[in-house]
Amino acid sequence: MNSVLTALRVFEAVAAAQPAGLSELARRLEVPKSTVQRCLKTLAEAGWVRPAPGDGGRWVITGKAFSIGSAVSSGPRLREIALPILSRLQAETRETIHLTVPDGGEMVLIERLDSPHQLRAFLQLGTRLPLHAASNGKAYLASLDDEAVESFLDSELRQVSGHTVTDPGALRREVEEIRRRGYAVTNEELHEGIAAVAVAIRTAGGETCGCFSVSGPTTRLTPDLYASYGEKALSAKAEIERFLSY
Repeated sequence: MNSVLTALRVFEAVAAAQPAGLSELARRLEVPKSTVQRCLKTLAEAGWVRPAPGDGGRWVITGKAFSIGSAVSSGPRLREIALPILSRLQAETRETIHLTVPDGGEMVLIERLDSPHQLRAFLQLGTRLPLHAASNGKAYLASLDDEAVESFLDSELRQVSGHTVTDPGALRREVEEIRRRGYAVTNEELHEGIAAVAVAIRTAGGETCGCFSVSGPTTRLTPDLYASYGEKALSAKAEIERFLSY
């Protein structure tokens, strides 16, 4: 049982710091290198981790975790239903689409549709996004009831970039604005040079099961496009929700 628990800890550490090296993992977990190496070998044989491309001494997790995580977090239908609709949205905007699901106090990226532009927004699958800094996170936060919003705002709000909003009062006002217009906007709050517009997806029962964003460099996704992309995202959201209700 201890070996299983250690392997799970190694997997979680790789996911949190990927690409992660052996020495880094051993220090982080306070476990001997030999133990970490055995766990990595076992996880690799089971298809959960693999050597990082171009750097065999470091490790990343595989897509196996994402497919299972998607099924657990959002049900098997969300990704299946959303992908064709989001593909049309990506073709229309020519920007990157990120599909996320809630997991505790964060959003987890389960699907990415890449922009054809060489300069584009990029997040690795499995990336965990803070609710107060990511557009997907803000869209999800605004979909919660007031009690849940206040509980989150009472927590420590980390400064992710130089533009991250951490003032609870300002975030509270932003939540109200997102609820009014239906979509969230971030401008360099998660990553420098990246803007995004996001909406939340609800089930027929009213529960938020996921969020998606249109993301791109601020040189292309400029403030004059926020409303237009917001309306396009809301139209895609309505179509996804209609199929989810069947």
